[in-house]
Amino acid sequence: MLTSCSSNKEEGDQKAGIENASFGTLADGQKADLYTLRNGAGMEAKITNYGGIVVSLTAPDKNGKFEDVTLGFDSLAAYEKGNPFFGALVGRYGNRIAKGKFTLDGKQYTLATNNMGNHLHGGLKGFDKVLWTATPVDGEEPALKLAYTSKDGEEGYPGNLSVEVTYTLQKDNSLKIDYKATTDKATVVNLTNHSYFNLTAGKNDILGHEVTINANRFVPVDKTLIPTGELKPVTGTPFDFTKPTTVGARINDSTDTQIKYGLGYDHCWVFTDTSNKLKPAATVFEPTSGRVMEVMTTEPAVQFYTGNFLDGTLTGKGGVVYKKRTGLCLETEHYPDSPNQPKFPTTTLKPGETYQTTTVYKFSAK
Repeated sequence: MLTSCSSNKEEGDQKAGIENASFGTLADGQKADLYTLRNGAGMEAKITNYGGIVVSLTAPDKNGKFEDVTLGFDSLAAYEKGNPFFGALVGRYGNRIAKGKFTLDGKQYTLATNNMGNHLHGGLKGFDKVLWTATPVDGEEPALKLAYTSKDGEEGYPGNLSVEVTYTLQKDNSLKIDYKATTDKATVVNLTNHSYFNLTAGKNDILGHEVTINANRFVPVDKTLIPTGELKPVTGTPFDFTKPTTVGARINDSTDTQIKYGLGYDHCWVFTDTSNKLKPAATVFEPTSGRVMEVMTTEPAVQFYTGNFLDGTLTGKGGVVYKKRTGLCLETEHYPDSPNQPKFPTTTLKPGETYQTTTVYKFSAK
């Protein structure tokens, strides 16, 4: 397995490019690879073709020190054993579908129920648990193209879905993710990346991270985290992140039913800018390190999740124990349960159409 670059690279001190090494063998005998993308500024991303997982991602602090700011594991076996989607590509449908059922063109489809009686993140063997075909693209902005064909009926979904996801490590210390999919039969698609971020590089929890979300509404849910169908203004609620607010400021508000249901934040925010152009979605600032993460996306919403179900039973990279609030996720996406919510923007993809979205995670320090 490839070892990490020094975490004290100065700008322009390393050669940009991509290389790969073995990441191990899966239980079914397939071999997975680990690709290391580097830009000239000192940033590095390690991505495996198993589940399209971002295994590590370094970012500079205010002193120029690059450290890994994502949660995950040191070995392929640990990922395969089971984990809460650390760094993974999620599909066919990111987030939840109520009771694992939806109707499309008059036919009801039944999916696996793997989360409180609902379907979550593609089911029992979603895109996070398959081996993707990888094509490395060398250069000053190295990229990794991942391709996978999900067969008609896989996990209960209709249609042969051809998916291509490209990770590009850009010169400006951003990781760009381009998603593309086509189908031969009407289906539903909602792809996202499920990286858990901690801008202290795991030294502290995420309660002191200051978050801004460019959204004036969020999606209320029931006790099983399925949308009620309404969109609620964030004003006057613990869900108002229109101005920089620490994660911990209101996360334990015992008077808020939504906070109770999610055990914290595990909700979808709907962007004020409803265009499908690349737009500022969210910003995270961590004061002790000075690290800043900006999220831009063409998607209409983001699921903000605060590691509520991490419980100290998983030991991650470098022997770090992942406790509650060790990481946060900003999963750009369409709304949860859209196939059962006619008022929500559609997630239906038909033959002849192309599903295409882009999300960028840009890192800096101040």
